[in-house]
Amino acid sequence: MFIARLAGIAVFDPAGDQIGRARDVVVALRPPPRPPRVLGLVVEVPPHRLVFLPITRVTNIDAGAVIFDGRINMRRFEKRESETLAIGELLDRTVELKETGEKAIVLDLGMEQTRTRDWLIMKVAVRRVEHPNGRGSRLGLRRRRGETFVTDWDQVSGLTMVEEKQGAANLIAAFEQMRAPDLANVVHELSAKRRAEVAAALDDRRLADVLEELPEDDQVEILGELGVDRAADVLEEMGPDDAADLLGELPAEQREQLLALMQPEEAAPVRRLLTYADNSAGGMMTTDPVIVSPDATVAEALALIRNADLNPALAAQVYVCRPPTATPTGRYLGTVHFQRLLREPPPTLVSAICDTELDPLRPSRSLEAVASYLATYNLVSVPIVDEGGHLLGTVTVDDVLDHLLPDDWRESVMDPPVEEADEEEEALRRAAEEDRVPRGAAASGDGRRP
Repeated sequence: MFIARLAGIAVFDPAGDQIGRARDVVVALRPPPRPPRVLGLVVEVPPHRLVFLPITRVTNIDAGAVIFDGRINMRRFEKRESETLAIGELLDRTVELKETGEKAIVLDLGMEQTRTRDWLIMKVAVRRVEHPNGRGSRLGLRRRRGETFVTDWDQVSGLTMVEEKQGAANLIAAFEQMRAPDLANVVHELSAKRRAEVAAALDDRRLADVLEELPEDDQVEILGELGVDRAADVLEEMGPDDAADLLGELPAEQREQLLALMQPEEAAPVRRLLTYADNSAGGMMTTDPVIVSPDATVAEALALIRNADLNPALAAQVYVCRPPTATPTGRYLGTVHFQRLLREPPPTLVSAICDTELDPLRPSRSLEAVASYLATYNLVSVPIVDEGGHLLGTVTVDDVLDHLLPDDWRESVMDPPVEEADEEEEALRRAAEEDRVPRGAAASGDGRRP
């Protein structure tokens, strides 16, 4: 079973209920010639809580699911010094092929169950790296550049050595289909070194999405590792409100340097947002709502909210403004909810169906006032206008929740308090590290370990 294929697959109890998804595999690296022993799985259970599932409690693993015996300790997973995360730390590591002396990159790791029902890392999938002197090996034989193949564990060396500048392409590939909040949780759990390497390997758009979901300390740390030019590029990909929140955590000199490197049209809305108090409507709003002119049709408005990149809360309402429609210059006329758009014939003008009775809010209104407005009228977003009636932006319900929750709510979700350890789990984990099984701790009905 190749470990990278386990990333993200569902984990079920014996009754068939899904309790979470596998995120990584915990292994113990041992002195040669003994192969690494698989200790268990890191499983993410709602909401973004990582727990440890001992491999001795896993009863079945296939390409689509992991099934365990129903016993799992919900204590937050804490990696020990003697443990290694196979996906998070071993993928992309540079090793040496013993037979030829060539360098190779680890693409995946294959684990096998032995006759004693232990799981060991027995195979390594690698990609050859071209030899610096242009030859393919110590024998001077040329080989195909980038050739990939699977070899036995004992045919490579150097996997236990921590690499100074390790890649992250294969780690990212393992989590390619993961949503940004889930990937942010994975990144948060990595070491600072691996976080920086993952950030360097992600494209700007994907990194921006992940940064928006990370705690502020992680955001500042990663941004500082990028270099100012790339940091400015990533900030341009973030939503203006999220970029403003992140820049607000930086010293004034560094903040101004990054704003100066951003494209003027991208920096302008961020600068405006930075002028508002954090818990005001202006400080919470985004400057990129869906805006149409009065002569736009229902069909045109629906086409705009079909954009897959739109936040669902932003796509729920369309704002009608006189040209020019870009914030903050357009004069606000009214709002059309997407449900109304769905009920009207496509050729209908939005100006004929927009709601003009609900008054917009000013940017100085408090967080409580915005929350009350949304709750009173059962809305998911509210328009924000200046004294002249020009649309400045919109505050969505997710922005309000973000500010109503404690400042450290992301850390609280990702780093909940550590509970007391389960004695049986601890015994199993220690025993696996020491190559023994505690008597009766992992026995199944037929006397074998699951």
